[in-house]
Amino acid sequence: MKETEPKRDLLSIDDFEKELSGIIDWAIKMKNDDGFAENFKPLDGMTIGSIYEKPSTRTRVSFEVGVHKLGGQPLTLLANDIQLGKSESIADTAAVLSRFMDGITYRCFGHSDVQELASHATVPVINALSDMHHPCQAAADLMAVTENSDSVKGHVSWVGDGNNVLHDLMLACASLGIDIKYATPEGFEPDPDIVSRAVSIASGNSCSISATNDPVEAVSDAGVIYTDVFVSMGEEGMKGKIDAFNGFQVNEELVSNAHPDYLFMHCLPAHRGEEVTDAVIDSKNSIVFDQAENRMWAQMSLLTKMCNDAAWHTYNELF
Repeated sequence: MKETEPKRDLLSIDDFEKELSGIIDWAIKMKNDDGFAENFKPLDGMTIGSIYEKPSTRTRVSFEVGVHKLGGQPLTLLANDIQLGKSESIADTAAVLSRFMDGITYRCFGHSDVQELASHATVPVINALSDMHHPCQAAADLMAVTENSDSVKGHVSWVGDGNNVLHDLMLACASLGIDIKYATPEGFEPDPDIVSRAVSIASGNSCSISATNDPVEAVSDAGVIYTDVFVSMGEEGMKGKIDAFNGFQVNEELVSNAHPDYLFMHCLPAHRGEEVTDAVIDSKNSIVFDQAENRMWAQMSLLTKMCNDAAWHTYNELF
């Protein structure tokens, strides 16, 4: 990143509320541009470090491959590789890594940790997942919806836990003017402050955010149905949580209430037989693997935007 460019961080998807549509369009262009790899290397000479407190498949692979495609050097740092939060503070780690790297991604447990890292880093920081937000997933999700926009008839519906994925899905839908209805069991609603942020954004984009505890109400006439695991990583010790989700499984009976051409979405990994049945996730309506692939393209757009904005605009203007 050039010293004259202001640093920007992505901690939740609404940090790029106004630019989200352009970031997604850029990613779609890049995904369909077979010749870009030969002459477009906006991260040439840059190193992007990725810190993982939680294990990952899609996040790690998508960042490593995406950075490589953009001409950069990916460097993965697992929890035991560095002293983050143990013998070295997050602030000191941020200062040190900023001397070596041109950008940092951080997959962590507590959202306050990625906030602290970003506040002390002098290079862009991307939240690669925290307990409150998952912005890269939301960018990939809305990219998948945008790619299928001609066939989407109806609102986006969420069925499941009021978790980090729902938080940024709401914020992203609100930013793009897409109606969303979410159904969660009582006691598992999303964070009220984040809901308030999403409602405020939606009010300026002529769309709505609706809440219910009834999955049938949420999916009725929906164009997209989205679910996630009922028990997230790190919550395995919450005994009895799964019982609260009786009736929330996305199965053939539930999806029969949606538009016939609905799209099924899941951020993966899926606990088949719990939150979704094989019949739904393997159906012709499912675009879960498009979502997984889109993590890389959406993150490539974000990385270029944040680390080499001039190149991001140049590519956008050419295509």
